[in-house]
Amino acid sequence: MNESRHTASRAVGIGLTTIMLMLVLPIPAPLLDLLLAVSVTASLLVFLLALHFGDPVEFSTFPSVLLIATMLRLSLNIASTRLILLHGHEGPDAAGRVIQAFGRFVVGGSYVVGIIVFLILVVINFKVITAGAGRISEVAARFTLDAMPGKQMAIDNDLANGHITEEEARKRRKQVNDEADFYGAMDGANKFVKGDAVAGLIITAVNIVGGIVIGVAQNGLSMAEAAQTYTILTIGDGLVSQIPALLVSTAAGLIASRTASGEDLGRTLMHQLFERREPLFLAGLGLCALSVVPGMPTLAFLTLGGAALAASRRAARIEATADATSRTDATEDAPKPDPEQEILQSLHVDLLALEVGIDLVPYVDRKRGGELIRRIPAIRRQIAQELGIVIPPIHVRDNLHLPSRRYRILLSGEPVAQGDLAPGRLLAIDPGGTSGTLKGERTKDPAFGMDALWITPADRERAEILGYTVVEPSAVAATHLTEVLKRHAAELLGRTELQDLLDKFAARYPKLVEELIPAVLSLGDVLKVLRNLLREKVSIRDLRTILEALADYGPQTKEPEVLTEMVRQRMQRAICRPFLDDKGILHAFVMDPDLERALQGHGSSGPDPGVLPAVVSALESALAEPTSMPTKPVVLTSPEVRPSVAMLAMRHAPGLAVLSFREVPPEVQIKTLGVVRLPEEVGTRRAA
Repeated sequence: MNESRHTASRAVGIGLTTIMLMLVLPIPAPLLDLLLAVSVTASLLVFLLALHFGDPVEFSTFPSVLLIATMLRLSLNIASTRLILLHGHEGPDAAGRVIQAFGRFVVGGSYVVGIIVFLILVVINFKVITAGAGRISEVAARFTLDAMPGKQMAIDNDLANGHITEEEARKRRKQVNDEADFYGAMDGANKFVKGDAVAGLIITAVNIVGGIVIGVAQNGLSMAEAAQTYTILTIGDGLVSQIPALLVSTAAGLIASRTASGEDLGRTLMHQLFERREPLFLAGLGLCALSVVPGMPTLAFLTLGGAALAASRRAARIEATADATSRTDATEDAPKPDPEQEILQSLHVDLLALEVGIDLVPYVDRKRGGELIRRIPAIRRQIAQELGIVIPPIHVRDNLHLPSRRYRILLSGEPVAQGDLAPGRLLAIDPGGTSGTLKGERTKDPAFGMDALWITPADRERAEILGYTVVEPSAVAATHLTEVLKRHAAELLGRTELQDLLDKFAARYPKLVEELIPAVLSLGDVLKVLRNLLREKVSIRDLRTILEALADYGPQTKEPEVLTEMVRQRMQRAICRPFLDDKGILHAFVMDPDLERALQGHGSSGPDPGVLPAVVSALESALAEPTSMPTKPVVLTSPEVRPSVAMLAMRHAPGLAVLSFREVPPEVQIKTLGVVRLPEEVGTRRAA
């Protein structure tokens, strides 16, 4: 093994040394013929190898081969130039039989034809193939190098996740490095090809001019004889060097433009060109049509058209066989259901789901441009902006057991809300204060419970004139879904979701998270506080303020309710802002001190059993009291009873917000709308 390796290294070294010596030592014509044959053979071999490799990187030595081939051609050019200029006057075979054959047989002995053919080859090689291959290599090198960091990270991730072994990771890293090295070398190697084409053109021009001068001045030939002799020999020399150059340039273009398909170019071309029925069929029809055009060679076009049609029939059989094979393989390879896996799969419960009846499927079908399914990403973004939590994906499916026009929202597999839509109609919602009558199917707005009508699109303009708010069915369901998600936001925030939020937050404030969790509070304690905030629709987007407050008060108490009140007071501006009018005034009901004392009770005994229904009645009365408030109703209490009043309000007066006086910033002006009092009979009974 080592012996053969050393032999190969010595052979390459001897070959390169010989090429260098050819630049200065004279070479006899027979040896030049042999070396020119070697050049043509080597170039043809490189061209065929470029067709054979399935992955360009497999021919990793190509840039070096390209350099060696270029140096060989240039050294042969110099050797042949020396023979032509020194011995050209002796006869057409003075520079060897190969150059003579190319000069006479290939171009018919006409130096004009030879010049034209030579120039055409140079233009094709220099301006078309070399330029294109150079551009492809440049782009491939740039994109390969740009993609290296991403590929390395993907390998590291697969290794860290256990998807691949250490050995496989090393192989992949080596492959990535080899690709970068190969395409980088190809980008530079193509410059050799371009320079070789230019050098060949210059050498040919020098040979023609120099030969004519030498033939006339030194060898006594006439101008015509000198031009004929030296031009034919020079053109033969140019052709015998340009044809190998053209082969190597084409090989460079093929390698640079190949993709790692795993198959050689011949098989790939046959598969992509001749195994598609429809293009071959259309091409055959076109060729047959051209055969009947007057003046066209009928036999040639008809033969090619018939061949294309026959190839299309063969391609049709191949496609049919491939389809049948793929179906059979899919059937055979389809994994048989594992009873254990089926049982485990049946235990899975989606955290969020939306089920629709059969008539509502078009609203959630992406292929039909379903409007509701397109609104869901916007709903998730809206809740993230308003409440600061990322809603998990909502699984949408049809349910044949539902009424055809009904949809249902499920949380952890259990229905939490539902509604009915009327496809093809519009919902006219009565916000209050509408005038006139409107025909339609009476219903309730599922999101807010307001009176509404399902009307035809033709009645839309009249409904809007009468003061109704008219919305599309998809918007009705989207609004309902949004409100349900806000109402149950606390249940959607779990430990996993909280950990994701903290991980992102820790990237900006690592010290705060490190100090708080788990040194002061556990993840579960923080979760309880955040859930308490979300239950009252307080945004947790300002996570920094929340965690700062928990870090300050956490050492003093671990009670989630107490910590929640501390956090709320720290977030007073954010909590109070939604309830301010345009002038920054807070319109609020105030709790009567007697009512607050009744809620607090005496000592640890708590409030009297008869007080709670009375408080609920008082809250409902305050909510129902007509006012000219431009904002949502608010009840102000002392900090001590705020949690109790808020809990009662959430259960019995959901639209009523409860704030403590400490949650109102000092600069906010309070306008009292009324006092929430105990009913007189309850107050009298307590006094007695």
